[in-house]
Amino acid sequence: MALTIGILGLFIGSFLNVVIYRVPKKISIISPPSHCPDCKTPIRRRDNIPLFSWLALRGKCRDCGVSISVRYPLVEISTAYFFVLVVLKFSRPAMNLSEALLLLAFLYLAAISVTLALIDLDTHTLPNWIVLPSYIVGAVLLGVASLASGNLGSLLRGLLAAGAMWLTYLVIALSYPGGMGYGDVKFAGVIGLFLGYLGWSVLITGAIAAFALGAIFASVLLIRKSIDRKSGIPFGPWMLVGAWIAVLFSTPIVSAYLSLVGLEQSV
Repeated sequence: MALTIGILGLFIGSFLNVVIYRVPKKISIISPPSHCPDCKTPIRRRDNIPLFSWLALRGKCRDCGVSISVRYPLVEISTAYFFVLVVLKFSRPAMNLSEALLLLAFLYLAAISVTLALIDLDTHTLPNWIVLPSYIVGAVLLGVASLASGNLGSLLRGLLAAGAMWLTYLVIALSYPGGMGYGDVKFAGVIGLFLGYLGWSVLITGAIAAFALGAIFASVLLIRKSIDRKSGIPFGPWMLVGAWIAVLFSTPIVSAYLSLVGLEQSV
């Protein structure tokens, strides 16, 4: 299953490259078909196989010879790797409907994580076109998963966490104008929904990790004088890194913390 999902991740990653390039430019992701950005020649089917076509063409357009950024295969590989991690985390032998939907929900989160992180790094924006539908997709998948398992408490917790994260980020954005974008505020609710569904400890771990990593990164840039105190840095990638640290590793992190302060994690 991990191998199959990994291969699927390569193809999803190829599509995400289109989304990452076109959405900030407000270009349709459907039309026109993929083409060389330099000579505008449509990409042939044999040249549109994720990773392998880039390697076969040695990173160049078949027609004009212009270099094709290495980021394209890296996005495909990263998406495939991400998908495998999600499968290893959430898949079970003989999965039931609830478990399958939970897996699908976090595969979706993995896909938009790659997309939004790179768009934010490129443009310092988190597009509504991706963020806002994620509320609906997440609520539907996690909601049906809750209904199928009979555990509506997880869904309620996720909805409460979404509201709490959105409100927290809104307060920060209003308190420190320019320090936090409203795209971050909108996306905070999405992260809250997914992390809250898994548990309060997962949510808290993800929130703390995001701010800690963002602060460390900003401090390094300040020390190196790459930015000044008035410079803005994209926070979306750190929100996502923190979220995935929590999804994948919150249990050992929380256990280590409780052990450090002399407490035992409750069952």
